[in-house]
Amino acid sequence: MKALALSLIAALLLAASPVLARQAEAPAAPRVVVGQIAAAIRDAYFDPAKAETIATALETEAAAGRYDALTDPRDLETALTARLEPYDQHFSVGRPAPSGSAPARSTTASSGLVPVPFPVVAARSGQGFRAVQILPGNVGLIEMRFFGNFEGPDDPARKQVDAALQLVSNTDAVIIDLRNNGGGSPAMVGYLVSAFVGPDADVYNRFHSREGESREAPAQPYAAPRVDVPVYVLISGRTGSAAEAFAYTMQAAGRAVIVGETSGGAANPGGPVFTPSGYRVFISTGSPTNPLTGGNWEKVGVRPDVAVPAEDALKTAWKAALANQPDAAPAAVIEAAWVGDALDAPVLSVDPAAYLGAYGGSVVQASADGLTWRNERRPAWRLRPLSPDLFFDVDEPYRRIRFVRDEAGRVTALEVLDSQTGVSRLLRRSA
Repeated sequence: MKALALSLIAALLLAASPVLARQAEAPAAPRVVVGQIAAAIRDAYFDPAKAETIATALETEAAAGRYDALTDPRDLETALTARLEPYDQHFSVGRPAPSGSAPARSTTASSGLVPVPFPVVAARSGQGFRAVQILPGNVGLIEMRFFGNFEGPDDPARKQVDAALQLVSNTDAVIIDLRNNGGGSPAMVGYLVSAFVGPDADVYNRFHSREGESREAPAQPYAAPRVDVPVYVLISGRTGSAAEAFAYTMQAAGRAVIVGETSGGAANPGGPVFTPSGYRVFISTGSPTNPLTGGNWEKVGVRPDVAVPAEDALKTAWKAALANQPDAAPAAVIEAAWVGDALDAPVLSVDPAAYLGAYGGSVVQASADGLTWRNERRPAWRLRPLSPDLFFDVDEPYRRIRFVRDEAGRVTALEVLDSQTGVSRLLRRSA
């Protein structure tokens, strides 16, 4: 498993090692490049028979002159990637940046851009954790952009995932957003799965390679798994590789509802192989099998349980999480219902003039997109109507403002309704 994890992460280290950055001074002839890539596939691809088929096809095409006109390395990279992807979604061809190149300062000359070493990227991006927060209604949200690698409890990625899980440890549901996650390390996959299943659960993918078999099960599972908390995983066509492994495993184990669009379909892990002519080709060196399904998601992707456009997946999962709280305390039920009402609020047009003015020490004012209510020096609430005279706070939708009218229909007061703290009433002051 350690070797497999490292081979995956190595794909993201293209600019980190001078040894990997060697290139010929002049581009090699396309036939030479294709021949070297074919040889690399023949030597490293996890399925020897399929490797021979792929390599022979490339060599035959090169000999027939299919790639001769592609003398620009960028065009050759693109063509070979497109040619290989139908065989395996992880295949890609490219070239590492020259060793010692300085980062480009121009915002327009893309040809001068040099990749940032992956350890730097990981450190600057929270080891893949873009955001961790508690949504209104006590729903935890973990947004991940990649699955960072770790080997022990003191590694940065391990500390980061523990911190994320701790933050959402008392939520009534957990949403894990993988819509923009292209993959990463199986070490993170296995550990994150272990946070939601029992310690003896046999749900982890097994990887078959030329060297034998390994498992995604963590050597040290998460210490306090939440085996009953509802979990929702958001996916899209951008979701790939290790991110798909997590979604697929959780779905097969019956531990998550998958929401969004079918994922990319890249199941077979591996790493980059570098050719003498300075090209690299990502080659799958293993293939997973899930013990519950007997298969994997290569080419077909992970299919969502709730199919919605990717941009609607968070709202859909959030609403489902709010509705799926059967054992919640009465106050929590009210809060969840109010937040759900706000998420479903229709677009209403109201005349703001009827509400403007001072109420006690607070004031209701018009804004570019509706009304605001500011109480003394506190930050203003942005108000949206649920119905005439009843508004909710856009940023904290468990809070509402209800305007009170007299028999003549004039607004004479407002009530602040907070599902957490109760009701307060403020009389409208005369102009």
